[in-house]
Amino acid sequence: MALTRNAVDRFEAARPRLEAIAYRLLGSASEAEDAVQDTFLRWQAADVDRVEVPEAWLTKVLTNLCLNELTSARARRETYVGQWLPEPLLAGDPMLGPADTAEQRESVSYAVLTLLERLTPNERAVYVLRTAFDYPHREIAEILDLTESACQQIFHRAKKHVAQGRSRTEIDEEAARRIVEEFLAAATSGQTDLLVKMLTKDAVSVGDGGGKVPAKVTPFEGALAVAKFMRGLFKPSKAKRNLVGGSPGIYAATANGVPAVVAVVDGRVVGIMCVEVGADGIAAFRNQVNPDKLDRATRRWAAADHGEPLFTAF
Repeated sequence: MALTRNAVDRFEAARPRLEAIAYRLLGSASEAEDAVQDTFLRWQAADVDRVEVPEAWLTKVLTNLCLNELTSARARRETYVGQWLPEPLLAGDPMLGPADTAEQRESVSYAVLTLLERLTPNERAVYVLRTAFDYPHREIAEILDLTESACQQIFHRAKKHVAQGRSRTEIDEEAARRIVEEFLAAATSGQTDLLVKMLTKDAVSVGDGGGKVPAKVTPFEGALAVAKFMRGLFKPSKAKRNLVGGSPGIYAATANGVPAVVAVVDGRVVGIMCVEVGADGIAAFRNQVNPDKLDRATRRWAAADHGEPLFTAF
């Protein structure tokens, strides 16, 4: 069924919000784009003149598509090579969605997106719609075909799970850049003790190579182990240059609201390291080097001037 210009415009007006919801639900920009496109196809096939509240209809369709995807994704991730991490988004990406409140900003942080992987699909949907988009429980219940009381119980359970694993401290972009610069100075100094002082005792480092780029299957745990890994990561090596196609420029940036180290070779983002800062120091490094999860970041990177890199690695 051909859509009227008004019906297309209504969908396009809702697209940014739909993409932001889908990204939080799926942790993948590419999968979020696919889910929104599938939602458009269903909108195209519907009798849109009979849809009383298009935004509610679209949100319900999208959310249920994402729930189906989450169910199948769980099975796929059981055979995923190494650790699975979300796809990072650089500052300014519209898919990050609303950022007016601390809760909204935190809901899309890399640490929280990783924690959301522990939730059931329904828990994740309720948490995202309530925390990031301020949907009332009554509307969430209608979207998920639940009772309102069941929705409230699911939300409290999901919020508790997320809170238990969280150690993030919100910081601004200037502070983020300073933290990254201090970390890089320590990591390239060759002195492990300088790095250890910046880390919490239970610091971790997790890498996602997706089987396409080497990444340790299990996380590095503890300040000393993480510090030794980071010191070695920035040591020059021909093998490393061959792996990424050259000597990457290293930049301080922000991704998903947290400090980030971005490695770029010939305009192509080859790695994003998200740095989780706790009250006592750096608590975690989450390193995304799977090229399949860096396409959008590369496109966003090319759209802006980032100046000169802090240094060239390897």
